Formats: sequence, structure tokens, C-alpha cells
Amino acid sequence: MNFSALSIRNPIPAIMLFVLLSFAGLLAFNANKVQDFPDIELPFVTVSATLEGAAPAQLETEVARKIEDSVATLQGVKNIYTNVLDGVATVTVEFILEKNLGEAVDEVRDAVARVRADLPPELRDPTVTKAVAAGRVVATYIATPAPGAGSAMDAQELSWFIDNDVAKRLLSVPGMGAVKRVGGVTREVRIELDDARMAALRVSALDVSRQLKNVQREAAGGRGDVGGAEQSVRTIATVQSAQELAQLDIPLLDGRHVKLEQVATVSDTVAEPRAIAEYDGRRVVGFEVFRTRGAGEVDVAEGARAAVAALQKEHPNVVLHEVVDNSAPVEENFDASMEMLYEGAVLAVLVVWWFLRDWRATLVAAAALPLSVIPAFLGMYLFGYTLNTVTLLSLALVIGVLVDDAIVEIENISRHLRMGKTPMQAALEAADEIGMAVIATTFALVAVFLPTAFMGGIAGKFFKQFGWTAVLAILASLVVARLLTPMMAAYLLKPAKQLGEEKDGPLMRRYMRAMQWCLRHRGITAIASALFFAASISLVPLLPTGFVPPGDRSQTQITVELPPGSTLAETHALAEQARVAAMGVDGVRHVFSSIGGGSSGDSFQPGAAAEARRAVLTVNTVERSERDVGLSSIERELRAKMAQLPGARFNVGANDTGTKMQLVLRSEDPQALSATARQAERELRTLNNIGNVKSSASLVRPEIIVRPDFARAADLGVTAAAIGETVRVATAGDYDISLAKMNLAERQVPIRVKLPDTVRADLDAIGRLTVPGARGPVLLANVATITMESGPAQIDRLNRSRQVTLDVELQGRSLGEVNNEARALPVFKNLPPSVQIAELGDAEEMKTLFASFGIAMTIGVLCIYGVLVLLFN
Repeated sequence: MNFSALSIRNPIPAIMLFVLLSFAGLLAFNANKVQDFPDIELPFVTVSATLEGAAPAQLETEVARKIEDSVATLQGVKNIYTNVLDGVATVTVEFILEKNLGEAVDEVRDAVARVRADLPPELRDPTVTKAVAAGRVVATYIATPAPGAGSAMDAQELSWFIDNDVAKRLLSVPGMGAVKRVGGVTREVRIELDDARMAALRVSALDVSRQLKNVQREAAGGRGDVGGAEQSVRTIATVQSAQELAQLDIPLLDGRHVKLEQVATVSDTVAEPRAIAEYDGRRVVGFEVFRTRGAGEVDVAEGARAAVAALQKEHPNVVLHEVVDNSAPVEENFDASMEMLYEGAVLAVLVVWWFLRDWRATLVAAAALPLSVIPAFLGMYLFGYTLNTVTLLSLALVIGVLVDDAIVEIENISRHLRMGKTPMQAALEAADEIGMAVIATTFALVAVFLPTAFMGGIAGKFFKQFGWTAVLAILASLVVARLLTPMMAAYLLKPAKQLGEEKDGPLMRRYMRAMQWCLRHRGITAIASALFFAASISLVPLLPTGFVPPGDRSQTQITVELPPGSTLAETHALAEQARVAAMGVDGVRHVFSSIGGGSSGDSFQPGAAAEARRAVLTVNTVERSERDVGLSSIERELRAKMAQLPGARFNVGANDTGTKMQLVLRSEDPQALSATARQAERELRTLNNIGNVKSSASLVRPEIIVRPDFARAADLGVTAAAIGETVRVATAGDYDISLAKMNLAERQVPIRVKLPDTVRADLDAIGRLTVPGARGPVLLANVATITMESGPAQIDRLNRSRQVTLDVELQGRSLGEVNNEARALPVFKNLPPSVQIAELGDAEEMKTLFASFGIAMTIGVLCIYGVLVLLFN
């Protein structure tokens, strides 16, 4: 059926079709979300196991290895990454890309459940979660007391205001995924024991903690039938204030009882701070907002601003201020992409007019642009794609191609008009004459772009949206060229005033002469073409290679890492020095410091672990359009400033893909691995024009080791479990899940039993702790030796072996170039037999991308040839 002729003779259906498609496309465009990059699901499943106070070496042996051995038996496992820090073991299982993520999560959860009985009983139940690519912080806000406010909030009230009021309001915003507090304090009731009084009463810290948990609780009590009706029965043995708690009688194991205030000081206070937030050196309480999968950064950021503005009006005694806005670069990229689309469309129309020199013909051809792009938005919406960098780039690339079919149609119709035919007759005959050529051109373009939608690797997840978006727009342009362009030409064009062939211009005459010469000298033309092709291919190795180019978002980060054992106060002091140094760099506006709290991340931008010895400084620079130097120059100055500060490791630059190179060494021999990593770090520093070189090789941290004397402990009826619990309760308090709680109207406040902090600073004081024994409390020093030793501060494992990651800041250099230079270093050419290089990181993804792209290009060429064979036999 000749659809062009049908459209020409019956224009109303075609007009209504494109009116409906355009209307639906505009609705889809408005309903679509604006994102930075598309949300993709990666087959990564993370297992997090928490045992408060446990050393990394203990967690590796008792938790991490058992979970690794269990999940390693699952089908489709590609890599197993393990990171063990103080109190936390994180096992990340990477499956092959073809693995269904839902099945992967269920299988990992079952594998963890199989070994749960072998894990320490006091370990919190491990959590199993899937990796998300939508976990980046959308915006960061700070809360401070309003100056001059009559009822100004303190740090504890600000923290609860964020945890309660702010979180409730923001989580009601559509697309809001989570609200995370940064810094601040947590309210708790502290029972600080008096060791002298306890010794006199022969009471141990563990006795008080256990009995308080049994006394201070609320429990279900069954069911009653009083008066012929059912009632629930509850046992309520809770207090409402610290004063009531101090008057509480605690029964002892020997039958005696004491009031809590007789052996301890009870206070309603805050927990020991383990994180600090500051903005430009001012102590604040911050909070980060995150989006859910499928939501747009711009929409979530606008919703958060509206909710924060409403909260500000309701609470004038608090000042809420946005300090980090990660949605601004996304909106800027979207606006720039749309401007590029408009510019491309205008230029395409001008080029068409330049050659056709007929405003009616130009109008008919130019109509193909909006009528192809707008229906493509509908297809993107139905496919579940968003308006992101990838899809908008795809539309920008094909914007000039969309008028090709229409130009071919309108040029052939114009040729028939010059033969003296009427517009209706010319449109009918011209459209029928070149119908096959237009279809061939379109499907050749489809054959070029469609294979990119089936590329492998992580890059293929992004190129899927790229390829399909281009194909949707190209197919829409074919429908326009076959239905709308001939119909519009038949009714809008006028009969030609001059009949006969149009004379060629100077440019066309030169082109015809060159073409005729090539046809007369076919051998020379073929040889020249082959040489040109070979020369072009030979230039490929000279091009710089990389995975993703680094961006300039007017924001960077400084990561500060102090030696293991450093206190939060020491980290805060050095982070403040780093902030002051950073503020002295031209172009730096503000610095938001997260000290001890780490930083959030996602599958592509790893966050920083929350440790008292680490700090993350988010540096906001002036806008890119307002400065003469790039972000890389500012980062270079920041590195020079940080190099002048002793006593810490500094890493400058966001953890974005494209800013650093990773080399991973793995081995079963920890000593050989550590020695090789140190040598590799030294040699990598000799590379030219690179930034900092950072190694994850574990530094040792000081540890207080308590070793029981089994014979004496057995004689006195003291167990190792009692010793461990006593030391833990006395120095840090019981596990959070085991703490007694004080029930208030809107929350529960934990009750922590511990000895004064001075006990932790004195080995002799620890030795004077009393441990429950068979015949009464026993001094810890009588049944154990207490020494100061050291152990690893962090343990990284890959595929059940120890591993060390070396991060090299590229500082503007290409990833491929630096990777080749690094692999040529002697240390990597002469690795010990027990040490191997694991192919991971951006360099490996770059190789996968190039291989997939080469396959896609080959398939595209074969598909083009197949289309031509099918159409022209």
C-alpha cells in the first residue's frame, strides 16, 4: 500500500495522527524526570554486619570469611569485595550482568541465613541490600540557632528537630528517598558508675547493666477477661526521667538491693560525639537529602526547598540554609542540552534554506524536526527513559539526521515541479519514485545506532538508552517523510515558475568535475580511499583514552585521613587547618566539613567510611562561567596547600568516575602483599604530572589486649565472656540493641551504663574493674593480663584474598596513558609469585567499553550491508 499517496489524497488522518503524537509527546516531556544519568540496576548485592567495638582482625575471622565462603557457592558470582573496619564488615557480591537482581538478593540472603548460626550471637542480624545508582546526595542543608532568638535551640534540640520534624516533612516530598543527619548529637541517659562505691558494695558494672535491663522494661503480659470483655495485659516498669531512674532500686545477685544513685551519677545528656559538621568553620547540624530510583534530582531538590521554606516559617528560632546543591549541575546540563537541540535545529533549517532557496520548501522540510523529536519523547516515556545526559545527547546527535528523509522527498518533488507538473501530481509521483530509497536511508541509520543499545558491560547499560532514543527519533522521521512531507508539499508548494533542469552553481560544478574525475580514474580513487582509511586507523593509538571524562561541577572534595588511633578532636583540629588552607585558594567560596561522619555514595561514586580519624571537606568554588581557570587547576593548588600539612593523608578530588586510576593487588600472603604495595606506591609517585597516590594498605592501630589466665579464671569461676562483657560495658557501654530504654512520647532514649572516661585512659584502672565470679566479684587484674599492642585498622579482601587498592589521581591526564606508564614500572613487571594484579576499576571498564563499541560498529556495518541487500537485491 502506498501510504504517501493515501496521505496526500486524505490529509486529515495524517494531520490528526501527528497532532495526537505531538500532544502526547509534549505531555510525556513535561511528565518525564530530569536526571543527571539514567538509573540503572547493577548486579551488586551488599551484606553489612555490625558488631560494635569488634576489631577488624576479629571480624575478618569470625564474620567476613564465613559470609564469603557461603556466597561464593552461588551461581553467577563474578567478584566478592570485602571491607572490614572497626565494628563493621561489608561484603559486596558482584554478579554477572545477566543475573536478575531480585534473584541475586534472595540468593545472597539465603546464603547469609545458612551461616547465621555460626556467626557471633551478639552480632546484629546482617542486612542484605541491592546496590543503587540513585544514591548520590541531591542537596545538603545546615541548621543553626537563629541569632537573637529568645528560645534558641542547643545541639541536642537541633539534632532532634532534624531527626523528627525535618525528616517527617521531607520524606513526604514525592521522590524523596532518605534524609540523613550529618553531625549533631544523640540524646541518652548516662549512668556513670562510681568504681569506689561499687568496690565497697562488691558490685560490678556488668551486674548493674544486666539488672537494669531486667528492671527497666515494658513487656506484653497476655490477655484478661475481666467483666466479660477481653483486655490486653502489659507490664510497665519504665521511668519517665533521669531523676526517677536515679531512685530506682536495683536487685543484686546476692539478694541485696541498692538505689542506682548510691553507686552512680545519673544524667540526662547526649551520647559521646563521634561526628562533627561545620560550615566555614562554624559548628552546625547538617542533613542530606536523597532521591529514590526513578525520581529526578531537579524535582526532588525543588520539593525539598519548598518543604524547608515551610519549616523555616513555622520555626523562626532555627535558620535552615542550603550549602550543597548537586541538582544545579543537572539542571545546567539539561538546559545546555536543550539549547544545543534548538541550535542544531536552527542550523539545520538554515542549511536547508541555503540549498533549496524556497521558504515553502524549507518550511515543509523543517517541519520534520519537531514532528520527529516530540513523538520520540513519548517513546522515551513509554520505555521508562528519563531526560538525562545520555538521552539528550542522543537527540542532539541525530537532530541533523532527522531532516534527511524530508530533504530527499522535497528535493525530488521540486524536480518534478520543474517538469511542469502540478504540486499534487509532483508529490504523488515523486514520493512513489523514491520511497524505497528513503526507507533504505532510514534503516541504514537504524542499523548504525541500534547495535549500541546491545553493548555489554556497565557502559552498555547507559548506551541502551542512547541507542533506543536515537532509533525512536529516526523512525519518527521516516513516518514524517512518508506521510506528512509529501502531503504538505502537495498543498503548500506552488507550481514552478521556471521549467527544465536548474543550472548548477559554482560549488556544484566543482563537485561534479571532481566526481567525474574519480569515475574516470577508479583505480587511483580506490587506492587513495584505502590509504586514507588505513592512515585514519593508524591514528587511533595516538588518541588519548579514558573511560569517562572528568567534569567541572564547581565542587570538589578533600578527604583527610589521620593515623589509626587518632581521636575525633585531633581529626577536627587538622580538618580545620585544611579548611583554612583551602579558603586561601582563589576560586574557593565555601567549605562544608563532615568530620568523623564519612560521606554518602552510590554504585559509581563510593562514599567515605565513617571513622573518627577521617574527615571529608566539600569545597564549593565559584561558578564555572565566573572563573578563568578550570577545576583541575584549583585542585592542583589545593593539593599543594594540603602537602604543607603534616600528619595525615590527603586526597583532593571527588570520587567521580574519570578522576582517578585504580590498581588492585591481591594475594594470600599478607606480608608479600604489604611489601609489594609499599614498593608500588613509591614507584607510582615517580610518574609525571599526576596527583596524589593513595594506598589502602592497612595501617596498624593501637589496641588494648586483655588476655585471661585460664587457670586462675577457672579457679575463681570467671569466664572469658564475663570478662569481655565487663570491659565493654565499663569502657563504652553495652551494645546498642541491648541497652535499656526510657520511653517518651515520641521516642525512646537509650540508657547507657559505663564507668567514667578516665578509666579508658589508664591500664591500671581497667585492671581494677570487677568481674562477676562464682564467689563474688573479682578484680580483672587477678584473672587477666592487660597490654598495649597493635592490629590492622582496616582489612580489604577480594575474592577471599587480602587485597590492596592503589588510587592515582589523574590530574587531567588520560586514563589509558597513565595506566600504560604504571604497568611499565618495574614493580608490576616483577611481581612476586604470590601477588597478582586484579583487573578492576576504570581501566578495566574502559577496555570493556572499547571492545563492546568495536563489536557494535562491526555489527552496524554488517546490518547496513544487510539492509542494502534486502532492499536492492
